[in-house]
Amino acid sequence: MPVWDFRAESFGPFLPFVEDEEVTDINYNGQDTWIDHLKKGRFQVDLPITPEFVNQFATRISNVVSKSFNKSNNLLEAETRTLRISILHSSVANTGTSISIRKTIPKRRLTADGMLKEEYCSKEILCFLENCVHAHLNIIMTGLPGSGKTELLKYLTQFIPAYERVITIEDNLEIHYRAINPGKDCVELKVDEVFFDYTKAIKSCLRQNPKWIMLSEARSVEVKYLLEAMSTGTYCLTTLHTDDVRKVPDRIQNMTKDNVTAQRMENDVYSFVDMGILLRQRMDESGVIRRYMDQVCFFSREEEKNKIEMVMEDGKIVNRIVPRGIMRKFRDAEIRHPFGEGKSYEMYPS
Repeated sequence: MPVWDFRAESFGPFLPFVEDEEVTDINYNGQDTWIDHLKKGRFQVDLPITPEFVNQFATRISNVVSKSFNKSNNLLEAETRTLRISILHSSVANTGTSISIRKTIPKRRLTADGMLKEEYCSKEILCFLENCVHAHLNIIMTGLPGSGKTELLKYLTQFIPAYERVITIEDNLEIHYRAINPGKDCVELKVDEVFFDYTKAIKSCLRQNPKWIMLSEARSVEVKYLLEAMSTGTYCLTTLHTDDVRKVPDRIQNMTKDNVTAQRMENDVYSFVDMGILLRQRMDESGVIRRYMDQVCFFSREEEKNKIEMVMEDGKIVNRIVPRGIMRKFRDAEIRHPFGEGKSYEMYPS
């Protein structure tokens, strides 16, 4: 991973936004600069971006990664521990050279106090999420881009005991497990499409004695091997792009790109994936972006039937029914009340 300077002359007009922890993305489209801000949303800024600066910036990046940047090599990428930079050459971008800077700071942005203050979810759900991790539930965070799936995953990692080995698998390092959980057992794997793809990474990590596998994003055929890992008793936290938790099984099946394999996998999804969470974002009347938890559900396979039980809908708890198989996980973790002490819980009738 290249390490390069953070001096002002490297970033020029972009520097104030690179240093602003509330900014997640800086995008220059060849004409205009757009900023993604955690609170203010997406907006355009008037920056003095000149052709000379763009060429200079691209040259610095190409020197760092030792790759040429021209018509033949029209995509230039570099990554540090906190930044992911992508530059498209003007020969393929009709609007001009395109620059994208994504920030992935090693910090846990979500806190319990902040989540409650911003009405991200209720105190009862916060307690429930903590209990779900203690009970080793396999959880998939879903939502559209920018909804905060990885941030919730990072929040949940604090409840994993230090002695439980975690292996993270990412193509772009965003979880920063070791940095946000100092002293915990962790192996961070970096995927390479040519030499070390997601499938190989999942297969390889199972030989490293993991308790947890954290996949930054489930995208393709590797989900088959992720489900196989869950079937062996390895626990999982991952993210998935979809706009409803009820679509998770279909999304996973569609990723296999093989109808026969997809049909065989359906029961596995309900058997090994325990819970889905949907995150959303919206802008309030004052123009401030608010992220919140919209849906939570259990997936279960009981008596040869696949079921989805909604726990939360439209940001509100709709029931506290816990499927028998999942309730066993809570009991094994000595958690009698998944939604918090003093709360009643229900089970499917035996």
